[in-house]
Amino acid sequence: MDISRKLGILVFCGVPAIIGGGIIYGVAGSYIPVAVYELLLYLVAGAIISK
Repeated sequence: MDISRKLGILVFCGVPAIIGGGIIYGVAGSYIPVAVYELLLYLVAGAIISK
């Protein structure tokens, strides 16, 4: 996998982290669920990039 594809995957996972984090915070009203959500997104992105 070349570097441009890896950067594209990071952008693809970065946008849901920002928007989804706001939605999760709006629903839950706390930063702990947001941290868990973003941690899961980063783990998935890391797993995809490491291949």
